[in-house]
Amino acid sequence: MQVIISGYGRMGHMIEKELQRRGIPLAEASEDIQATDPDLAKECVCIDFTTPDAFRANYAFIARHFKAAVIGTTGWNDIEAEVKQAFEAAGTPMVYASNFSLGVNALFAAVEKVSALLKGAGYTPSIEETHHVHKLDAPSGTAKSLGALVEQGLGVKPEIISYRIGEVPGIHTVTFESRCDKLVLSHDAYSREGLAAGAVTAALLTEGLQGVHEFRELL
Repeated sequence: MQVIISGYGRMGHMIEKELQRRGIPLAEASEDIQATDPDLAKECVCIDFTTPDAFRANYAFIARHFKAAVIGTTGWNDIEAEVKQAFEAAGTPMVYASNFSLGVNALFAAVEKVSALLKGAGYTPSIEETHHVHKLDAPSGTAKSLGALVEQGLGVKPEIISYRIGEVPGIHTVTFESRCDKLVLSHDAYSREGLAAGAVTAALLTEGLQGVHEFRELL
């Protein structure tokens, strides 16, 4: 497997280090994925950590030309159906996630289970998320995913509060509170390394994969 990184910022550099650690060839790191040689692209998995606007401009090209894609960019929920259709129509496997950290995906599973268990028991949910000041979207894609899981299981839409402070990699906390007690589930990322490791794991999972999948469904 070879990889081309789309978006060579902080996450792009972190993914490059993770690929080196695992001995996986990096064919190219690009700020303009549409400039990629199509013959090279068809042999490579594209790992995309760009911006919502860049992904909106690039997803059709990635779907048409790459062997497979791992999408870590968030902020495109409103065009999710079109994106999935583009990859399915092109026959290009795609794995996407609001957060590729294995710890966060364990949090997703826990929140899904707890929400279902507490349904109808009088609990009020809330979510807080804190990230670095460079993060463009608020609430984070991870917080939105957690909110959807809570609403689906508990039947109550949680309030989501966002903070942008310093260089915080990412903290997500889900609280369920009743008259009698309070339950708190939280994940605190120490760095972006967990995101890079999960994204590279997802790229490896695209071998022999068909269709479009959310990362947590494959774990």
